[in-house]
Amino acid sequence: MDKIALLDTLISEASCISASVHIHPDGDALGSGLALTSYLKSCRGKDAVLLVPDPVPDSLSFMLKDYSEGDVIVAATAPEKAFERIQESDLLFCLDCSSFTRAGDLMEPYLRNSSARKVIIDHHLNPEQDSFELVFSETEISSACELLYRILKEMPEIGGITEKLPRPCLDSLLTGMTTDTNNFANSVFPSTLSMASELIAAGVDRDRILSELYNCYRENRLRLMGYLLNENMEITPEGVALMIINKDIQGRFDFRQGESEGFVNLPLAIKEVRMSILLTEEDERFRVSIRSKAGTSANKCAMRYFNGGGHEMAAGGKLFFPENIPSPKDAKAYILKVSEEFFAK
Repeated sequence: MDKIALLDTLISEASCISASVHIHPDGDALGSGLALTSYLKSCRGKDAVLLVPDPVPDSLSFMLKDYSEGDVIVAATAPEKAFERIQESDLLFCLDCSSFTRAGDLMEPYLRNSSARKVIIDHHLNPEQDSFELVFSETEISSACELLYRILKEMPEIGGITEKLPRPCLDSLLTGMTTDTNNFANSVFPSTLSMASELIAAGVDRDRILSELYNCYRENRLRLMGYLLNENMEITPEGVALMIINKDIQGRFDFRQGESEGFVNLPLAIKEVRMSILLTEEDERFRVSIRSKAGTSANKCAMRYFNGGGHEMAAGGKLFFPENIPSPKDAKAYILKVSEEFFAK
């Protein structure tokens, strides 16, 4: 049985389906999760819910407007409800992350120990294949949303006709793909442009999506961006741009989760910058975002120094204190040392 036929069978036999995504959900995670549940409810008549580890960022809350309150469960604010849903599910999807580990410490044990059949749909390196009955994994693709779009088009009742997918599903897919390509600035393949063309032809209002994504920020976000570029950013002799959003800065600008999305890409506009690293302080750790230009591996840097990984030029990880650095104030010195060592190899 091929993968699409097996997926069709798994869905047909399931009565309670849940989809999970990674912590700090971004546009691609939300887009793929919402699109899948929209398809499952509208096209297959299934009881389907999206489980997100953390609250949806304000900047992406518009993505929920076509969905009812019960369509999404936030584990951080309703853990018992999330755990109960996982236990009830007889089919689980893992979207936009290479394993249930990326769903976070709160959800991972319940997802991993569930007796439900499990499917992964992801575009990152090294998926945890042994934990899933069915694996859809493709790294040479723009996003989880693009991979999901290809899969949904092949489902028997869709038959390759984009217009048969519900509009909320199509809107979510285009939104997620747009954010993961930085509005077609990176990870764009011929299939990515074909997908965008097909979705627009099917009636998706891309102008509205772009306005929601890029023209509805809080004033504080732009002021934070200006502060980081003007007063916070440092560039090492090796061409590594470093920005740090510590707790003090977060308080000064009333920082909200998701508001730094895209900041790590900005220093790459500087000719001499080969890699950009953004650190965001959390409890007992920094969340690390890394972007690089062609010829420099963000993935290798993330794996070697930041307990993470990802794509060749877009990766992430974590920097723990005191395990990796004594305290938050030592982060800058660590990056300076890491930069010199990484580019010396």
